[in-house]
Amino acid sequence: MSIEVLLNEFQEVSEHPYKVLSQYKAEGKKVIGVLPYYAPEELVIAAGMVPMGIWGSNKKTISRAKEYCATFYCTIAQLALEMLLDGTLDQLDGLITPTICDTLRPMSQNFRVAMAGKLPCIFLAHPQYRRPAFGLKFCLDQYTNVKTELEKIAGAPITDEALSAAIKVMNRSRAARREFVKLAGQHPEAVSAVKRSAVLRSAYFMEKEAHTAKLEALNAELAALPASDFKGPKVVTSGIICDNPKLLKIFDDNGIAIAADDVAQESRAIRVDCAETGDPMQALCQMFADQDYDVLLFDEKSSENRRAEHVCQLVKESGASGLILFMQQFCDPEEMEYPYLKKALDAAEIPHIKLGIDQQMQDFGQASTAIQAFADVL
Repeated sequence: MSIEVLLNEFQEVSEHPYKVLSQYKAEGKKVIGVLPYYAPEELVIAAGMVPMGIWGSNKKTISRAKEYCATFYCTIAQLALEMLLDGTLDQLDGLITPTICDTLRPMSQNFRVAMAGKLPCIFLAHPQYRRPAFGLKFCLDQYTNVKTELEKIAGAPITDEALSAAIKVMNRSRAARREFVKLAGQHPEAVSAVKRSAVLRSAYFMEKEAHTAKLEALNAELAALPASDFKGPKVVTSGIICDNPKLLKIFDDNGIAIAADDVAQESRAIRVDCAETGDPMQALCQMFADQDYDVLLFDEKSSENRRAEHVCQLVKESGASGLILFMQQFCDPEEMEYPYLKKALDAAEIPHIKLGIDQQMQDFGQASTAIQAFADVL
């Protein structure tokens, strides 16, 4: 199958996740909504159900969610609740609500109140101190509760054998996505910024085995291409999310390639694999403990500015000549981190621009001007 055909198939899923959800329900499958991020999708798969990522929407307007949310909550969280309230996600059989940030923490209770009697909401609090023994124990307690609640929805126990198999499924998915990110950066002439995002975004909507099989076929086609002669500027993107096709089309219109990314919805969530031996529940907890270089994760060595150094190294290793930071409006962790990130980027002489975005944006004229000028500088 050709690269273009495969890319178009991923894009169809990315743009119409509701159709995918309806298809799963028509097949008699149970589907669990998973809010951002670091939720153990392995447990959902091991329960014989389908995990479906919920990262807001670029196509909806916040209306009903205003009754529950403060105006300064990010649009990702507000639009997730909007889709639950307006019926878009009525076919879900349950919802996992991580509390990885200060917005998702209170929002988890809004989800629970708004969906009372309609949809089971599974609360998940990750430990801040995730590496010490007490942090791993807390994580195990939380994951065990998630497992118990999923078993109630599935109507069957989650066995260690099923969980071990699910871990292998997810590891294969993460590996395929990491390989795609590398190949897309090497062949921007074949994978536009819009199509690149669609491939990665569709992974949250498709069953992982089906998505991985299709992605491995695409990776094989990309790997067989001759070396690219792309002459345009390459950048690294950073932020929580950057999946709006209208925004990404600005990259394509200006001949800018994405060499790699530090985006939470894309590469940040697939950096670490889970051990495939030993106790599978302990392995899931250790995988979360091994996560690093994320603005939403506590860093005992934050004074060393390790995350900023990691981002600078990513730019250098990818062959990019600059970084574009898409800062989610009202995201306090990103706003507080920026001075330290800027300091490291300036010290490394890496050009960058910062653009404020949210999922309610319709006019990208200012962003287009800024990105076009940045391309000229690069």
